[in-house]
Amino acid sequence: MDWQLLGLSFITVFLAEIGDKSQLAAIALGGSSQSPRTVFFGSVTALILASLLGVLAGGQMATLLPARILKAIAAIGFAVMAVRLLWPAADLPADSSEEI
Repeated sequence: MDWQLLGLSFITVFLAEIGDKSQLAAIALGGSSQSPRTVFFGSVTALILASLLGVLAGGQMATLLPARILKAIAAIGFAVMAVRLLWPAADLPADSSEEI
């Protein structure tokens, strides 16, 4: 087992999930539920399944495309998300942005 890759994967996903909407949903469910342990296990199962799907999809993409192209696609995707986060009003029509 590649322990360095395991640690890098853990840190990356852990930091990405802090304050994520899934964590906020788990907080809301855990706070309003009579069984926070059940909410915990449901959240863990959902995160494991989502991660498994991501790893399987990534593995399939790696067999179809070279690593350099996959990294370029990922970089472009993250850049687009960053721009949309920095300028969210760019998607709104000109007259509705004044009401916000």
